[in-house]
Amino acid sequence: MAGDPSVAIAADDLGRTFGEVTALEHVTFSVTSGTIVGVIGPSGAGKTTAVRILTGALAPTSGSATVLGHSCSSLARRTRERIGYMPQLFSLFPDLTVGENVDFVASLFGLLLLRRRRRVRRVLELVDLWPVRGRKASQLSGGMQRRLELACALVHEPAVVFLDEPTAGLDPLLRTAIWTELHRLSRSGCTVLVTTQYVGEAEECDEVVLFSEGQLVSVAQPDEMRRDATQGEVIELQTRDVFDGDRLAGLPIIRSVRQLSGRELLVTTDNAGTGLPVILNAVEDLGGVVTSSREYRPSFDEVFATLISRHRATLGQPPDGAIAR
Repeated sequence: MAGDPSVAIAADDLGRTFGEVTALEHVTFSVTSGTIVGVIGPSGAGKTTAVRILTGALAPTSGSATVLGHSCSSLARRTRERIGYMPQLFSLFPDLTVGENVDFVASLFGLLLLRRRRRVRRVLELVDLWPVRGRKASQLSGGMQRRLELACALVHEPAVVFLDEPTAGLDPLLRTAIWTELHRLSRSGCTVLVTTQYVGEAEECDEVVLFSEGQLVSVAQPDEMRRDATQGEVIELQTRDVFDGDRLAGLPIIRSVRQLSGRELLVTTDNAGTGLPVILNAVEDLGGVVTSSREYRPSFDEVFATLISRHRATLGQPPDGAIAR
């Protein structure tokens, strides 16, 4: 039975074990139709296992999952035809040419000849493989094979597409082109779930799902996740002379102060816009002079490291890193 049409993907208390190893436990999240959701996490965090369950390639040990309102454990052919999937490992036909691989996949989804030709050319141009459409897949480099798999995942214009590290091994220009196409797909109503090893690509997503140690650490919009990592909004101050940041710690609007150097401070507050004038006045009242101030936005690599370290600390594991500034 179909569920809420506004929810394209849903996981409910999802778990998966492999013998004594727990790959996923108590994972619950949903993906709104027409959005891009990025799945990030360290190696072995459970990202690929989650994607395999959601595509119906792997049965969960516990819990349930749905795509387009239908159980992932028993997807009907009509539902499968509305799903695109790019696996992490190369899985196409090495003895077929680039064009033949994409054309074959398009034919499996029932695309008629004229439309099939247009779509094959369109996706091969997208991934910059149209000039080598006559080359066998086995003769492609690893990066070109990833691009070929992406073309095959998109050729039938799916309603939901799962991409397991689609930009791995691609140069920055091509990664930008891929993300431009993913945004176009999203605007057209397609739902995109993408795992990525480039944590900074989380900024491209409408929402980010963060895994660690098989557990769901956070599901939030990028700015919300950044705020969670910093536990507020951060202002970077530089003073003319040496200034002791601990003297600001008593202000009610300040959550924390970090001294970067004698003249540099990071001040965390609930709201940078309303907090900055109060902080500047406080520094002046204490005899300091602020020469520059700006809102500090940590990179998503720093956000990632902070949240993972925080989660591992709750498990009694040593932290690997955090926001350094």
